Amino acid sequence: VTLHLNPISSVHIHQKPLVFLLNSPLPLVWKLKTERLAPGIQRFFFVSLGSVVQFEKGNFSLSAETEEKLFPEKNEQLLQWAQKEYGAVTSFTELKISRNIYIKVGE
Repeated sequence: VTLHLNPISSVHIHQKPLVFLLNSPLPLVWKLKTERLAPGIQRFFFVSLGSVVQFEKGNFSLSAETEEKLFPEKNEQLLQWAQKEYGAVTSFTELKISRNIYIKVGE
């Protein structure tokens, strides 16, 4: 699955830390494609067991961390866990089948 990350239109270059929980019932390769995200900013990608994140060429991967996690099975439990763990959830998306996921990040 390719994850496309771009800032919202009112933000020229996104310069804040991000945390993503990428959960799947089966192990996946998450391919990351980014545009206009500032280098050197911490970004965390927590993936379900057996999954990996592949970064495109460039230095984005130098400031990104990937870690496998055992997530709660049901989406409602996952959302509650994320809110408890991180204090807030700004976006939650559930897809049954997808090759590409487009996410706008920003304020």
